Amino acid sequence: MFARVEPAHKRELVKCLSDLGHIVAMTGDGVNDAPALKQAHIGIAMGISGTEVAKYASDMVLADDNFATIVKAIEEGRAIYSNMKAFIRYLISSNIGEVLSIFFTAMLGIPEGFSSVQLLWVNLVTDGPPATALGFNPPDSDNMKKPPRDPEDSLLNRWTVIRYSIIGTYVGIATVGIFVYWYLYAETGDGHTLISWYQLSHWGSCPSWSKADFAPAAFGGMDFSQNPCSYFTIGKVKASTLSLSVLVLIEMLNALNAISEDNSLLESGILLNPYLLLAVGASMVMHCVILYIPICATIFGIFPMNAHEWALVFAFSFPVIIIDEVLKVFGRAFNRAEQEARLANKKKK
Repeated sequence: MFARVEPAHKRELVKCLSDLGHIVAMTGDGVNDAPALKQAHIGIAMGISGTEVAKYASDMVLADDNFATIVKAIEEGRAIYSNMKAFIRYLISSNIGEVLSIFFTAMLGIPEGFSSVQLLWVNLVTDGPPATALGFNPPDSDNMKKPPRDPEDSLLNRWTVIRYSIIGTYVGIATVGIFVYWYLYAETGDGHTLISWYQLSHWGSCPSWSKADFAPAAFGGMDFSQNPCSYFTIGKVKASTLSLSVLVLIEMLNALNAISEDNSLLESGILLNPYLLLAVGASMVMHCVILYIPICATIFGIFPMNAHEWALVFAFSFPVIIIDEVLKVFGRAFNRAEQEARLANKKKK
C-alpha cells in the first residue's frame, strides 16, 4: 500500500506491474492521475466525479462511479470472446466435415453423397440459425474464476485447431459412413438391394457387369431392370438422404457442444441458451419440410425417411457429443497446465 504518492510515482508503479507481465488497469479521477491512466493498459476514469483531463486520458469512463461495474464489464467481455470462439468453432468444424466428406468420397471411389444444391441448403439455411444463436450464450459458471488470458494467445491456438480437425473428421466419416452402410448393410424395410464393397467402390465399371451378377431390385418406385447401373445414380437418393440428414443432425448436436468451450454439456445443460434450442428446432423443421413435402424433395433430390432410418441417422450423429465431451476433458487439463506454467513464469520474474 502506497500513500501520498506523486503522479510520477503512480506512473512508475504502473510501469513496474507491466514489466512483471501483468495487465494493468488504473482508476482515477483527478488531473494528477492522468499520466498513470495513460500509461496503464486500461485507464478507467470516474464519470461523475472525474475531471475532463482524467476522462480524456482514459480508455473507459465509469458513468456511475461504481467499481462493481468494472467487474461486470470484464465478465461481459469474457462472455463475448467466448461466444465469438463458439461461433468460429461451430462453423469451422462443420465446414471441415463437409470438405472431408467430399474428399473421402473421392478417395474411396464411391458415388457422390451430396449434390451442390444440398450443400448450399445446409450452409445457407440450416447452419445459419444455430450459428447466430451461439452469440446469445450466457457466461460460463466459472467465467470469472478463470485467470486472465495471455495477451499473446491467438484465437486459433494449436489445441483449438486439433479439436476442429477431430470433430470435422468425424463429421466427414459419419456422412460417408452412413452412405456406405445403406448400400452394404442397412435393411430398413424399403426393399433396396444390398451389395458388396467391391461393387460400390467400382461402380464406374458397372456397364461391363452382367445382369446375372448385378440385378438390383426395384424400390421406392424406381425400376432398375433396364439399366442396373442407375442404382448408383438415381438409386442413391435414399443413401444421399441419409448422408444429408446425418450432416444436418450432427451439426445441430455440434451446436449444442459449442454452448461451452470446456465445460461438460451435462454440467451446463442444453437449457442454458433457449435461443439455441429454438434455432436447432427451426433448422430441423426446415429439414423435415424438404424431406416430406414432395415438391421440395424432388428439388433437393431426397426421399422421405421412415423411423428405422431416423434411428440410423441418430446412431451415426450422436457420437459427436461423446467425442467433444472427451476433448473437453483434455481441454480442461491443457488449460490448467498452461495456467500453472504461466504463473510459474511470473513467479520467476
